[in-house]
Amino acid sequence: MNASSSTPQLIEAVPNFSEGRNPVIIQQIADAMAYDAHGRLREGMRVLHIDSGYAAHRTVITLAGRPEVISEALFQGIRMATALIDMRQHQGVHPRIGATDVCPLIPLQGISMSETVDLARKLAQRVAAELQIPVYLYEAARLREARKRLASIRKGEFEGLAKKMRASEWEPDYGPSTPHPTAGAVVIGARPFLIAFNVHLDTRDVQVAQSIASAIRESQLPSGLKGLRAIGWYVEEYGLAQVSMNITNVVQTPLHLAFEAVKREAADRGVSVKGSEIIGLVPLACMLAAGAHYAKQTNPQAQAASTDIALIQLAIAQMGLNHVQAFDPRQKILEYVLQQYPDVFPLSQIPLPLVEHPDTGIYLPNA
Repeated sequence: MNASSSTPQLIEAVPNFSEGRNPVIIQQIADAMAYDAHGRLREGMRVLHIDSGYAAHRTVITLAGRPEVISEALFQGIRMATALIDMRQHQGVHPRIGATDVCPLIPLQGISMSETVDLARKLAQRVAAELQIPVYLYEAARLREARKRLASIRKGEFEGLAKKMRASEWEPDYGPSTPHPTAGAVVIGARPFLIAFNVHLDTRDVQVAQSIASAIRESQLPSGLKGLRAIGWYVEEYGLAQVSMNITNVVQTPLHLAFEAVKREAADRGVSVKGSEIIGLVPLACMLAAGAHYAKQTNPQAQAASTDIALIQLAIAQMGLNHVQAFDPRQKILEYVLQQYPDVFPLSQIPLPLVEHPDTGIYLPNA
């Protein structure tokens, strides 16, 4: 989007920490971001959501607010994670290279992607200099083309990091040329909005999940889905195999399209799906688009008259978002969460500036 002097700048950040089982540590990291050194809530930002997974041994924390405040909060969160998490003891199904594994910054309003890139690089420099942690830059903030994708940087994970960093092509962008002994490395970047979306399968067979993930991911184009990254694994707390997806282009690959693709591939393998879950927050537009899709299927005449609430509830029901844990729109939909903090996010700013895609009809923050 184009930055405007009359529009307050607003960014989102979604740091991922390699701790999903100890609630005390998770809260300490969240508090380090939410509160300043005097124990006061940071002005101009709020921690919006905390999402932890036991099998992944990982927590995704969503925060939003003024860029300079978010940058300070992220540094303090990374500092606290470095003090509390020992990667030598860490085991989980999710790929990771550090205590703070990845820290993306997302422009939401009044700030350009290039400005967000500058912010990400300054944060990376500070983390490297003050915490002595190697930092890699990815997505829009990358300094080397080979580091655009997070999966490339994370290949080999924490256990293979020291060996990997000995190769000249994997020297960090900032910081020491060897991993931090307990915190590993961190990946920092700037990117558009992304949705982490998981679909549960009615099987414990992880090979089925991996096969489905391979069939639908973007790398399988033309049959794969645009902007979709997917892996398959077994989730211990659910007792189910799961297709775990990052949808990086929710305009061309909306939530419901990804869900239906998994459902179709699962059926071809004689397996049914048992609902889905969204990690972190989701834009209202994505839920409305999913609801409109299913409304059109079930009752085209009533679609135009459907309220937002009705469309959201239909999307929840059809994609099974309530199957393994409750999906509360007030706590999971980005705009609804922002509305709970009118002192930080004035209601005049909500909903966020959006743009319509002519083919799908979906709306997204115009970043």
